Amino acid sequence: MLIKENIALSENGFVFNPSTGDSFTMNNTGKEVIMMIKEGKDLNRITELMAEKYDVDRNTLERYLADFLNDLNVYNLLEEEK
Repeated sequence: MLIKENIALSENGFVFNPSTGDSFTMNNTGKEVIMMIKEGKDLNRITELMAEKYDVDRNTLERYLADFLNDLNVYNLLEEEK
């Protein structure tokens, strides 16, 4: 899983896709997940790090991440790994 190279993410969570002109605002958690993806962390590592940081049960966290990644895909922000 990779965030497309041309996707811009500001410090305050503003996401811009220059290919489509679409822009989105992420909350801090969403921004954090996007940054971890950009850093090359896989879903298992992201889940581990988020579980350590936040007081949430693992099943809820996994559902949240699956939904969030689906949203990123729907909004054309992810690209397939090569």
